Amino acid sequence: MRFVWAVAAFVLAAVLIGAGIAQRTVFVGAETTETEISTEAGLPYVLVDGAVLTSIPGSQTLTATADSGPVYAAYGRTADVTAWLSDVSYTRVTLDDSGEIVTEVVEPVQVEPSEEAPAEGSSEGDAAGDASADGTSTETTAETPAGRNPAGSDLWLDEFTDEGTLTTQLQLPATMSVLLASDGTAAAPETLQIRWPLDNSTPWAGPLIVAGGILMALGVLLYLLGIRHARRSRGPRRKGIPQPVTQPLDTIPAGDAEAKGVISSGTPSRRALRGGTRGFIVIPSLALAGLLFTGCTAASWPQLGPSATPSPTASVVDAAEQDAPAVTETQAKRILAKVAQTVSEADVAADGDLAATRLAGAVLDERKANYLIRSKVADHPALPAIPTEPLQIVLPQAFDDWPRTIMTVVGEEGETTVAPTVAVLTQNDPWSEYKLTYLASLAASAEFPGGVAPSTIGAALVPPDSPFLLLEPQELAAAYADVLNNGDNSSFSSLFEEEGDQFRVKVAEDRRTRLEQFNQTGAETGSLTFSSAAGAYPAVGLATLESGAIVAVSLTETDTVKPTNSDAVIKLDGNPTVEALAGTASSASGFQTNFSDQLFFYVPNQADGGQIRLLGYASNILSAGVIQ
Repeated sequence: MRFVWAVAAFVLAAVLIGAGIAQRTVFVGAETTETEISTEAGLPYVLVDGAVLTSIPGSQTLTATADSGPVYAAYGRTADVTAWLSDVSYTRVTLDDSGEIVTEVVEPVQVEPSEEAPAEGSSEGDAAGDASADGTSTETTAETPAGRNPAGSDLWLDEFTDEGTLTTQLQLPATMSVLLASDGTAAAPETLQIRWPLDNSTPWAGPLIVAGGILMALGVLLYLLGIRHARRSRGPRRKGIPQPVTQPLDTIPAGDAEAKGVISSGTPSRRALRGGTRGFIVIPSLALAGLLFTGCTAASWPQLGPSATPSPTASVVDAAEQDAPAVTETQAKRILAKVAQTVSEADVAADGDLAATRLAGAVLDERKANYLIRSKVADHPALPAIPTEPLQIVLPQAFDDWPRTIMTVVGEEGETTVAPTVAVLTQNDPWSEYKLTYLASLAASAEFPGGVAPSTIGAALVPPDSPFLLLEPQELAAAYADVLNNGDNSSFSSLFEEEGDQFRVKVAEDRRTRLEQFNQTGAETGSLTFSSAAGAYPAVGLATLESGAIVAVSLTETDTVKPTNSDAVIKLDGNPTVEALAGTASSASGFQTNFSDQLFFYVPNQADGGQIRLLGYASNILSAGVIQ
């Protein structure tokens, strides 16, 4: 009976092992599925909709092939990509109502020119018609641009390029799309292939092979037990003729051993026979090990725990009541690096036009003034480089339209020797690049508000006339300027927190020291006066989670030196900076020097009360001239 069970175990083991191996060989499914798309419109841009990319679960491998020349691909939020393409004709690959992949030509939308005027006092090049970094017009018009290259746009989350054929693996959600092009002039790739991985796992292959191996081992055991039982259960022997008494084997003479039929030493012993049985056992054991190794892959076993599927980093907020943040943290790092690189090149060449491609407002005008001074004063230092690492805080505006704003804090957390830098960057429209408009150092004793929204949520842009704040952003600069001019006598002094306001102390000490120095030689022939006023650049504020706001404003400080009698002449002895900007070393009417201040404040809401707190500041000379 043991032999019967052994044979049954062997047969069942063969069936199980064969079934397990067949699942991983003969019956295994395809590893991927793919679709080929042909776009024959000959247009310079192709948009592959996120709905197509996510029509099959899993990562996407996109291959784009062109007849010749470069192949360019970039991906970003679908709303951003379509906005960038809104003024041109392009081919869109999308899904129809039945879920089939279709291609269609999208005609440009007639966009009205922007009615928003450039900021008052902004330098040339800040208007909507500025030339962007790639040399194309950034003006929002109804005209279709010719040959606009998408490479380098700040809208993209990532971009790739190759010659002839480009293959890249993506993991995009349905809210993102891919833009394909050549150089913006030549036709975009006409042959596309999208490949998705398929789940061809066989979770029962491993268990079947293991179960078969166990049954095989059980069959071997039953077979051996059957042999043992057969040997021990032989029936009783009939009595035969009594055999003569034999001598012990070792007492038989060697010469008589053969004659007496003694088994020679060359005949295998019972131990040797048992050794052969071991060899018989080793053969199925090796076979079993080989079979087990064939099933030792993750796809051959059931996954009992939650599967770890790669997914893209959250970059947008999927909430109907809130717009998505303007950029991701990765985008912000890349944009800031681009700004720093361009400004560094402009600083070396003292090229104001190049700086204007990435700077605007007070930051640009201060840089241009520095370039002018350095062209006339050899040892005048350049302004500090734009810092990029490490990025502590990214606070993007949550807004789907334009213009868009980002606020960042760059610097080592807890660093005491170098103050972190706070900056504001603005993008006017989908085709222009982000420009740095405000830049300042955080005050040593200032604490950035803890209620700042994470970069994945973003913040709302505070209207300049917001009535919910302790002071409207558009009135903040003038109110603080009045405090600088009148001190405690200002009607606004109670609104501002004096403790920790290093800038106010610095301005007061600087004015007192300079006035004392001037009065030592010019008190009887001239006068030196100081004044502060709201700057020419608009305030920018982003809301915090506590219903307050971080607001950036500009101030203009003016020093006026003029004679007090008709015979006196004001000379700029030992002041090459003002002389370089004014273009002369003396004047009978006097000189006026303007300094640009960039200030960041935390403004609480009216309901909570409190005081407005200075967070950071920067001050640089802006201009100088003869009083007319």
